Amino acid sequence: MRKLVTLICLLVSGALSAQEIFDPGSLATIAKSEQDAYSGNITGKSPGATSTYDVKWYRCYWNIDPAVKEISGNVTTLFTPVISGLDSLVFDLSQALTVDSVTYHGLARPWYHTADLLTIRFSTIIPMAAMDSVTVYYHGVPPDNGFGSFDQGTHNGVPVLWTLSEPYGSSDWWPCKNGLTDKADSIDIFIRTSALYKSASNGILVSEIPVGQDVIYHWKHRYPIAAYLVCLAVTNYARYTELVPYGNDTLKSVNYVYPEDSASVVPQTANIVPMIQLFDTLFGVYPFQREKYGHAQFGWGGGMEHQTMTFVSSFGFELLAHELAHQWFGNKVTCGSWTDIWLNEGFATYLSGLCYEHLQPLYWKRFREVRVKSIISSPGGSVYCTDTSSVSRIFDSRLSYAKGAMVLHQLRWILGDQVFFNAVNNYLNDANVSYGFARTAQFKAHLESESGQDLTWYFNDWFTGEGFPSYHIPGWWKGGDDVTVILEQTQSHPSVSFFQLPVPIQFKNATRDTIIRFDHTFSGQSFTVAIPFKIDTIIIDPGYQLISGYNTIGGVSEETIRPVLQVYPNPAKDQVTFVFEGNLAREDSDLCIYDSAGKLIEEYLHYEGETEMTMDIMNFRPGLYFYVLTTTDHLYNGKFLIGR
Repeated sequence: MRKLVTLICLLVSGALSAQEIFDPGSLATIAKSEQDAYSGNITGKSPGATSTYDVKWYRCYWNIDPAVKEISGNVTTLFTPVISGLDSLVFDLSQALTVDSVTYHGLARPWYHTADLLTIRFSTIIPMAAMDSVTVYYHGVPPDNGFGSFDQGTHNGVPVLWTLSEPYGSSDWWPCKNGLTDKADSIDIFIRTSALYKSASNGILVSEIPVGQDVIYHWKHRYPIAAYLVCLAVTNYARYTELVPYGNDTLKSVNYVYPEDSASVVPQTANIVPMIQLFDTLFGVYPFQREKYGHAQFGWGGGMEHQTMTFVSSFGFELLAHELAHQWFGNKVTCGSWTDIWLNEGFATYLSGLCYEHLQPLYWKRFREVRVKSIISSPGGSVYCTDTSSVSRIFDSRLSYAKGAMVLHQLRWILGDQVFFNAVNNYLNDANVSYGFARTAQFKAHLESESGQDLTWYFNDWFTGEGFPSYHIPGWWKGGDDVTVILEQTQSHPSVSFFQLPVPIQFKNATRDTIIRFDHTFSGQSFTVAIPFKIDTIIIDPGYQLISGYNTIGGVSEETIRPVLQVYPNPAKDQVTFVFEGNLAREDSDLCIYDSAGKLIEEYLHYEGETEMTMDIMNFRPGLYFYVLTTTDHLYNGKFLIGR
């Protein structure tokens, strides 16, 4: 990893489009488009191709007319058995497609096609580790099953056809080995279409061969690739290339865009140059540097990170950054189970944030704030995907994307930049996962190795655990130069009893401020620190370094705080009484009651002179509640329990 000083050059030389600003809704749009693209319940759609063989190479020959939702052609698969006595081969292939024939060593072989599985029988046993191949000829109309895996539309009156196969849609349009267990070592793709059109696909364009009124485009990709990342798109694209210098090399960024949009798109795709340079600096060289990176415009909202050729519907700053990031996190290293989808989407979301941090720093804090507010909008939910039969759960913007990204940022906050980025680079370059598949445990192991810490507590809280902490400072006092703070915590979900985190707290007045990091290990913990100036304001986590919400601050005093608001009984059953003492009884104030998720339940006005207020709580559900009392100058808070 190059030294971060290189980023100074990026800030100067990266020609970012001036019109690009932070859009708080970008992530929701990205995730929603991916949910829609992969919509529907995928129970029973999981891959069934056996693990008895290892795919080495696919050679795909497809006939495509973008005006017609149909495909024909053949796919040759080079494979090696991983068991002894292999006498058959099973591919994933939709029954909506018709298999015309299967050849093996130039001879037709018997096959049967049921339950979206194509089984081919051999006449002899193929020895373990022997390399062999088989070719499937087929045609048909890929199913319209809500996955968007093979779709057709128009732009400006011109037909366009594209594929989008995540998570299991590849078998809707070609015979392959779906799933997250096997990557082909390489692939060759031949697309025959009318000379009116151009094709976009994986790898590099080797040739464009005229055949009568048609053209055969040959794309070659020589890196391991998962089936869902194989793609094609065909229409009357305008094509242009941008050069990305990095280190001592140059990468081609090839763009296939609708001709009617090219004038507006060119300045936007220029943003990809400093983004690639940034990721090269932070995470190592672009993973497919011998070939290219590219964009192809298509007719579905959002984007899809096909290997070396991202499909996008628009060219906004965050969308381009998010899909580019997947080339490292999702393509070079692919989640080994959809339960670990955050290793794809959480990283891609966080890397789009790093683009704000280094290339548009004005929006970096705002990026974190919007992600945190999305996460705390509901009290539960884990980064671990608990339901892989639901596409909406796999691609949940709040959990897989936003919470996944902020779980990474918290790790960076806890471990420090050097340890965090070193560990991430070690993970990317681990021979066991690089250009292969990874699970969360492998990422965790690299963090632990680099930091020398056991991070089981963190992953228990933030990967499988649900919810988030709320911090409360019921009181603080200043004596001389020392300030003492009491820090309490409640949790939004019972799966975590306490979130152990280093909590940043800002102390300030009109002219001075300081932020101090407190290692919070239990609720009610007291901290005393030296603050050499008079303070009038305290803010918990002012920079959104943590996933937390509904934090509150109590009253201020030059002496030890004496309770000015008493609550009884606590726990309460039918009624609860608030007792106002001292100066608090002599001024108007607002009293708000919140439930444990931070939702406002009731709001009352306390009038000057009242010393008690009794509240009927018969209609309140049992549980923990918080009160916040606001006066002209101060804010007081606390909690009470309702039990029946």
